[in-house]
Amino acid sequence: MNVTLNNGIEMPALGFGVFQTPPDVTADAVHKALQTGYRLIDTAAAYGNEREVGEAIRRSGLARDEVFIETKVWISDYGYDQTRHAFEKSASKLGVGQIDLLILHQALPSRFDLTQEAYRALETLLADGRVRAIGVSNFMPGHLSALLERATVIPAVNQVEVHPYFTQPAVQAADSARGIITQAWSPIGGITSYRGTGTSTFDDPAIAAIAAAHGKTPAQIMIRWHLQEGRSAIPKSVRAERIAENFDVFGFELATGGTQSPGLPRHRYPRRPRTRPDHPGKLRQAHP
Repeated sequence: MNVTLNNGIEMPALGFGVFQTPPDVTADAVHKALQTGYRLIDTAAAYGNEREVGEAIRRSGLARDEVFIETKVWISDYGYDQTRHAFEKSASKLGVGQIDLLILHQALPSRFDLTQEAYRALETLLADGRVRAIGVSNFMPGHLSALLERATVIPAVNQVEVHPYFTQPAVQAADSARGIITQAWSPIGGITSYRGTGTSTFDDPAIAAIAAAHGKTPAQIMIRWHLQEGRSAIPKSVRAERIAENFDVFGFELATGGTQSPGLPRHRYPRRPRTRPDHPGKLRQAHP
């Protein structure tokens, strides 16, 4: 199952993420994902595992054009020249000459001029054929509006936290209005199990009931929900059985109730104030 980006590029709707995956296990996890059938791999400069992602892709024996590679530029590399150099570093670590989707990891409100210059660099890389598509991550509607005051290319993707307990309707609406694909990180709400909120998507009785009715797991139900709503989703795991389970979501459909979207519960869980970390160490504790 693919989604068509706003520049006509086809991207697999379901991908494999490596946020917080230690470098020493990344190559094996990605290799297993590729063996399972995933064809979109999402990484980031700040994750510290781009080199291992590239190693796994080469080890897989798959042709380069069979794997869609997505990575992110970290805020310390924002600025026109810095971001172009960041591309070179990521491409070198991944072992590729072209990156399929290169996105900004998050907005930098305190220096939004650098965010804009970083995105201008992405536009140049796109025009030069060094990347096939460009986008953003963790951008709120105001960030998108400010970016597009100067940008000439609308982002193809906005990767944000989306799961049944945090659907971000305003962000999704802003994306949709501009033809931007919303890509979900923490798509099965794994983040809810360690935020100390006392509520987890995996224990939700409504999701469990839907899963039981389909003979599937709650994780599979949530991933299928994303795909049926037109989002891209990038679940992560290092366990072979979970990697396979999360990919086994194409043999069934959720009831939609006519024109309604699949009937998963849509709650907001209690949230601490959202911070925008300033270095990868904090990132690894906060955001993909």
